[in-house]
Formats: sequence, structure tokens, C-alpha cells
Amino acid sequence: HFGDYDNPEEAMYICGHHTLLASALAVKIGKQINPNFLIGNMIAMVPIYPFSCRPADMVLSNQMMHDRWFFCDVQCRGHYPAYALKMFEREGINIGITTEDKEILKNNPVDFISFSYYMSYCATADEKLNQQARGNVMSGVKNPYLKESEWGWQIDPKGLRYILNQFYDRYQLPLFIVENGLGAKDILVVDEQYGYTVNDDYRIDYLKEHLKQVLEAIKDGVEVLGYTSWGPIDIVANTKCQVSKRYGYIYVDVHDDFSGTLARYPKKSFWWYQKVIATNGESLNDI
Repeated sequence: HFGDYDNPEEAMYICGHHTLLASALAVKIGKQINPNFLIGNMIAMVPIYPFSCRPADMVLSNQMMHDRWFFCDVQCRGHYPAYALKMFEREGINIGITTEDKEILKNNPVDFISFSYYMSYCATADEKLNQQARGNVMSGVKNPYLKESEWGWQIDPKGLRYILNQFYDRYQLPLFIVENGLGAKDILVVDEQYGYTVNDDYRIDYLKEHLKQVLEAIKDGVEVLGYTSWGPIDIVANTKCQVSKRYGYIYVDVHDDFSGTLARYPKKSFWWYQKVIATNGESLNDI
């Protein structure tokens, strides 16, 4: 528990440093097993836009994005970025990095970047707006140009294209989207064609628009290795510890009180995504 330390922030970064060392050593071991292995990392990415073109908002959003880039910068570049070293100096943080540590990080960067993407949010230097945003998801200021999910996550398909380009411009490494999806309160119904199912057109729309933006990023020149959504079946959603926040293509008959038969039923999105895979994305243009 970080609260047990005299300097909790320092303890947190020391833990982070050892995590980064472990990542680099895992790359080293993997390459010893097979030099042809491609070994990547996993980043939880929520891009932060400036709320306005006011310079203070621009600077703040850039500073806040440093927290998003921090681990990836070390894993991809093999050293701590200048903004992190300056922050350690300013805050009196000593992570105990050794010459050997530096060599391990330098010699074992990742080959590709995998990341999750669900939403974006905004940052502002306007304290009144920040006070109003307290309690929102991520405590970010809401973007007035975006809709949001039932859980307040703002839906931003173009943000996926944006962050794919940001990643690629920054590191010139291949990218893999390993989490992306819509949590919603699905309702099980009876359908003449499919039997028990969920008419989750909202999920189809979400995934379709995000996948179209992946294609746009590829056209931009971004190297995208692949895409896996979250997730194939309904499970307990980690953020709220709820089953009722459903992400899957397959409905599981279980509820927040864990009642239910555990029977599984394909949703409408199941058959839609099956076609997307079979056509290698060409069906995304279907009406």
C-alpha cells in the first residue's frame, strides 16, 4: 500500500521502474528463445484533447498526455524521457536507477505496441469547468461534440484514427488494437430467425465506425497488425464489477446478483462481426 511509505509517489515510480525492467527482461528472454519473435507491450490509451484552442489548454493537454506516454516511451525508446527525469528532479524522487538498469532498458525495447481504446476526454485550465467535471469518468471535461455510452464514456471513433497516427508518428512501430468495444445494458428478446438474441444495433454501429477509422489510419500510412475487440462473450465488467455492463457478441444469461442459467445466445452483432471477419472488412460498407 503506497500510503505506508514516507514518499508514496516515489514508491509508485520505483514499482513502475521494476515493472519496466521486468518488461525489458521478458523481451530479452523471448529473443533468446527465438530471435524471430515479435514481442510487444500493452498500453491503456485514452487520448486527451485540449478543451479549447486557448494556449493554457493546449499546454495542459500535452502535459497530461505525458502520463499516457510514460511507460510506452521507456519500452519503445529504451530510456526515460526528459519530461520524466525533470519531474523526478523537481519532486525529489529517486527511483534508484543503475547503470545496469539503463543497459537493460536500452538493449531490449519492444517490437510493437498493443493498446486498448474506448474513449477520449478533454483537459482545460479553467478551474470552474474542472470543478463541474468532478465525478465524471476519468474526471475529464466532456467533449460537447461527442455522444456517450450509458456509463458516460464518450464515443469517439475518429479518436482511434487520431491516436493510431499519434502512436505511429511518435515511435514508428507496428500497432495492435487489443481492446475496443461498447458496454451496454442489453435486453434479451425472441427473434423469429435467431431465437433468443439481442438486437444490439448500437454495438454494431460503434464497432463499424471504429473499424472504418482503423482503415483510414492504414490509408494514412499507419502499420496496423490487427484488431481484437472486447470481448467475445459477456463477462463481469472490471470497472464496475457488473455483469449488466455487457460487451460481448454472445449474451450470457447471468445477472449482477449472479442468478441465471448461464445459457449463451448469439446477439445480432455476432452475425454481423462474423461477416466482417469473413469479408476481411469489406462488409463494413454495407448499409
